[in-house]
Amino acid sequence: MEHLINQRVKDIEISGIRKFFNMVADTKDMISLTIGQPDFPTPLHVKEAAKQAIDGNFTSYTHNAGDIRLRKAASSFVQTKYNLTYNPENEVIVTSGASEAIDIAFRTILDEGSEVILPGPVYPGYEPIIKLCGAIPVYTDITKNKFRFTADLIERQMSEKTRCIVLPYPSNPTGVSLTLEELEQIAALVKGKDIFIVADEIYSELIYDQAHHSIASLLREQTIIINGLSKSHSMTGWRIGLLFAPENLAKHILKVHQYNVTCAASVSQMAAFEALTEGIDDALPMRHEYVNRRDYVYERLIQMNLDVVKPDGAFYFFIKIPDVSMDSFDFALSLVENAGVAVVPGSAFSTYGEGYFRISFAYSMDTLREGLDRIENYLKHLKR
Repeated sequence: MEHLINQRVKDIEISGIRKFFNMVADTKDMISLTIGQPDFPTPLHVKEAAKQAIDGNFTSYTHNAGDIRLRKAASSFVQTKYNLTYNPENEVIVTSGASEAIDIAFRTILDEGSEVILPGPVYPGYEPIIKLCGAIPVYTDITKNKFRFTADLIERQMSEKTRCIVLPYPSNPTGVSLTLEELEQIAALVKGKDIFIVADEIYSELIYDQAHHSIASLLREQTIIINGLSKSHSMTGWRIGLLFAPENLAKHILKVHQYNVTCAASVSQMAAFEALTEGIDDALPMRHEYVNRRDYVYERLIQMNLDVVKPDGAFYFFIKIPDVSMDSFDFALSLVENAGVAVVPGSAFSTYGEGYFRISFAYSMDTLREGLDRIENYLKHLKR
């Protein structure tokens, strides 16, 4: 029955991040620096709120867009943190993780043959959904621009078929964010054109050297914001995402969401409500620790004479592979086999990631120290 499978589904693949992680998961004495998942537990008060929801039998369907208390909390959160105003009644949708928010946003705005401009390298979760919609991903090489996806680079890729630009900042895999001035230039370029911005801001609470700025503050009517609790509150498994869009957009996105999942899990919604109210600043101590880890990892990488851009957000380093005769997959595999360290091949993040590898510093200092020691010893062996 293979010949009956939707060809677009057959043409996409499992994420390169997960593919490599799964491949080495059972290897003994392995130090894994692969997955972008906070190593902190979900805050205790958030877990207690979920228990109370269960005990109170809050286990039924909610409004398709999410419980109104949570939508109000989400609206208040982005107003307080980023000075963004969204009506909780009709401009906020609670989703089953940010991944579902990306899916329903693309399925609402893309048609057959629409073009979507993305930075390269980039998180691999966008391209498959774009292709499933019959649209075309158009990558922009940002490797020669210190991983900055700027207006001049975007303009070169724009055409009459451009329907959407994806702004994923802070970035996975590079950890780079955009300045307010850079966002203003992008907004000026796109303003008034029939082009949407999908702003994936899932790491907005994990930015270290400047305040987070959302392009929605400059281009609200054309922007769909993707956010959620996974990274900010260490709630990856709770699967709560947040989508913010002007009413004329949100009402259509909600239809796709309704037929996709009906509503996000009710118990998780009550945990998220607690996180966005009583836990509004839960990310701060985690962010402080990430800064310490980032600075430690950066110094170690520089000491190894590796070519790397210091990240100012998220928890990743995207590192140029030393001058060796291996592609990124073979280099990562060699690290596993010869050093007992798992990283993510840069090729997982589009063809523009080839020649790089990604490490996550969402791990304990002990794990980072041991992993970097092993990488350093491996590189010394390569140079012999």
